[in-house]
Amino acid sequence: MSTIIDAETTAKAQTHPRGKVIAYWVTTSLLAFFLGSGGIGELSHQWGTLGTVEILGYPVYFLTILGIWKVLGTIAILVPGLPRLKEWAYAGIFFGMTGAAASHAIVGDYGAYAFHIFSPLSFAILALASWTLRPKSRRL
Repeated sequence: MSTIIDAETTAKAQTHPRGKVIAYWVTTSLLAFFLGSGGIGELSHQWGTLGTVEILGYPVYFLTILGIWKVLGTIAILVPGLPRLKEWAYAGIFFGMTGAAASHAIVGDYGAYAFHIFSPLSFAILALASWTLRPKSRRL
């Protein structure tokens, strides 16, 4: 009788709460969508991206570099396995988004209601949430 109880307890201890798994996939999906679409927009020099680099004083080729890293980071957080690469991708996303917010703040490009500051900071928070909620199979 105790063997059955022990096996049941062990099985329950190893499973993830359903809410946490759902929260992980919601945050990760949102992050991947916004990051990936932003990266594709930067690679294709979509409307708004050229104006942004001019306002910030960055060269136009910087868009290509950012776009490549954003698309690669999106792929890294979505594919199974490769936990070390995921750690680097999450760190890069966090540093990139906080750096974007700081760049906009420093040059005074706040946008309407400080959109250009709060938007990248919200993506950084989304990356932190996704990183925190990730299952053990996606950790180091």
